[in-house]
Amino acid sequence: MSSLMKLQKTLLMLMSLLVIGWIIYIITQNSTKLWSALNLPIFLPQWNTSLTPSYPETPMSSVKSLTETEEKIREILEKLDQLIPPRPFTNVNATTSAEYCRATILNPQDTYCRGDQLHVLLEARDHLGRRKEYGGDFLRARMFSPALMAGASGKVTDFNNGTYLISFTLFWEGQVSLSLLLIHPSEGASALWRARNQGYDRIAFKGKFVNGTSHVITECGIVLNSSAELCTYLHGRDQEAFYCMKPQQMPCEALTHMCTEQQKISYLTVKEKDLFHKSKVGVELLNDHKHINVSGCNRPEKVREKCQTGMELPVPGGYTLQENWITTFCNQIQLDKRKINGCLKGKLIYLLGDSTLRQWINYFPKVLNTLKSFDLHGTGYFKKYLLVDTERNIHIQWKKHSYPFVTFQFYSVIDEGYIPLEIDRILGDKNTVVAITFGQHFRPFPLDIFIRRALSVRKAIERLFLRSPDTKVIIKTENTREMHVVSENFGDFHGYIQYLTMKDIFKDLNIGIIDAWDMTIAYNTNNIHPPNPVIKNQINMFLNYIC
Repeated sequence: MSSLMKLQKTLLMLMSLLVIGWIIYIITQNSTKLWSALNLPIFLPQWNTSLTPSYPETPMSSVKSLTETEEKIREILEKLDQLIPPRPFTNVNATTSAEYCRATILNPQDTYCRGDQLHVLLEARDHLGRRKEYGGDFLRARMFSPALMAGASGKVTDFNNGTYLISFTLFWEGQVSLSLLLIHPSEGASALWRARNQGYDRIAFKGKFVNGTSHVITECGIVLNSSAELCTYLHGRDQEAFYCMKPQQMPCEALTHMCTEQQKISYLTVKEKDLFHKSKVGVELLNDHKHINVSGCNRPEKVREKCQTGMELPVPGGYTLQENWITTFCNQIQLDKRKINGCLKGKLIYLLGDSTLRQWINYFPKVLNTLKSFDLHGTGYFKKYLLVDTERNIHIQWKKHSYPFVTFQFYSVIDEGYIPLEIDRILGDKNTVVAITFGQHFRPFPLDIFIRRALSVRKAIERLFLRSPDTKVIIKTENTREMHVVSENFGDFHGYIQYLTMKDIFKDLNIGIIDAWDMTIAYNTNNIHPPNPVIKNQINMFLNYIC
C-alpha cells in the first residue's frame, strides 16, 4: 500500500511539472500579445480618443508633476478658503447695508496735491444699523473726473473686523469724485464661493459627432456621472480631461463640434438668491461725499524705467486721462505709425484666449493699416483668425482656448487651441510674441479647473523660456463685465478671485502683464467686450512691452 501511494505522489508531481512547463511555454510564445493586453493605451498629443474607463500611460516624471499640481491646487484653494471664510446668514437684515455703512475721509483737506494719497475709512453696518464684526464684503473703489475723461481704481484693505481702508492716489489735477460700490455683502460672497465649488453642471456641453452625411449630438462635460460608455479626451502633458457620451456606431474620433446650454441649476438657497437681486448689486456707499479738489503743487515727475517684461504691477497700475491709459510703474513710449511699423516688422504674434483677445485682432488693422486679413477657410464666429503684412513679414494669429468654452453656437474642436499645447508648438525667438488670456469662460465652474489650466500654462511658458528666453510672453488678465449678469454663474466676484489667482501663479515669471481688470474699473466699462478706447490702450501697452 505504501509503495502504491509513493507511485501516485510521483505521478502527480510529474503531471504538475508538465502543466507548469506547458503554461511557461504558452506565456513565452504569447508574451507579445499578453504585454499588449496589459499595456496602457497610448494617447495623442492633444486628444486621447479612447473609451472610458481609460488609463493613460504616464511616465514617472509626469506622475510626479501631476502630484505636485494637485498639491499646488490644494494650497491655493486653502488660501482662498481663508480669504473667503463661511459667513453666517440668517436673514437679510443681518447682512451689510449700503444705507447704514459709514464712510469717513481721514485727514480731510480743502485742496490736495497731485500724487497725494486720500484715505477713506469704511465702517460696515447691517440693515438694523448694527456694526458688522467681520469683513469679506466685495467692494469696488473708483475715482473719476467725467470732464477730463479720467478714472482710476482704488485699493481696498479689509481689516476683517467690519472696517475697511479705501486708498486713492490722486493722479491728476482738477475736481475728482469718489465712488465705492458694495457689489455683494460678505454673506453673499461667502455663498457664491460655497456654491461655485459644489458642481460642474450649471453649463451643459453638447458634442456633435459626424460620420459621413449623418451626425449625432450627445452630452459632454468636464465631469459626467454616467454608467454609459464615454469618450475620454485628454489634453497635453497635464492630462486635463473632457468627456462625451459615446454615440452608437460612431468612434470617439468622430467628434467635430461643441456648443453649450445654460442649465437652471443653482447651489444657492432661496434666501441667498435674494442677495443678488439687481437692486442689491453694486450699490453706492459714498453718495454724500463732496468733490475733491486736486492741484499740481509744482511737484516734479518721478523718472521711471521704460516698460518691459518682468516688472511688478502695483495697485492701481495706471489711470485713464482724456481716454488714454497712463501707467504708474513704467515709462510708456508714445508710438507713432513709423515706430509701430519698425517694431512689428518680422514679428510672429500668437494671440491665445477668448473673445476679449479676439477684439485685439479686430482692432489691429486700425493700429497698422497694412495688415490684411487672410481667409483660413474656417467656419463660425470662433474660427482661427490671421492678419498678415507680406511686405514687412508680420504675422498675427488669434486662436480660442479650449474647453471650457461657453457659447450657444457650435464651434469646431478639430483645431482646438489648448493653450499649453499651443505654446509647446512654438519654437520661439526674439521676434516671437505670445499673448494669453482666459477666465471669462471658467467662471461657472469650480475653481480647481481654472487653477489647473493656469498652472499648465505657466509650465508651458517655462518650457518655452528654456528653449527660447528671448521670446516675449504677455498675459492679459480678464476684465470686468456687466454688473447684473447671473452672479452665481458669471458675476465679477468669480472674475476677481480668478484675477487674484492668476497674478499669484504668474507673479515671478519674466512676462508682461496687461491689467485689464484694473483698466476696465478705471474706464468703468462694465462690459465683457470693452469699447475701442480700452482695446486701443491694451494694444498700446502690449506694444510698449515688445517694442
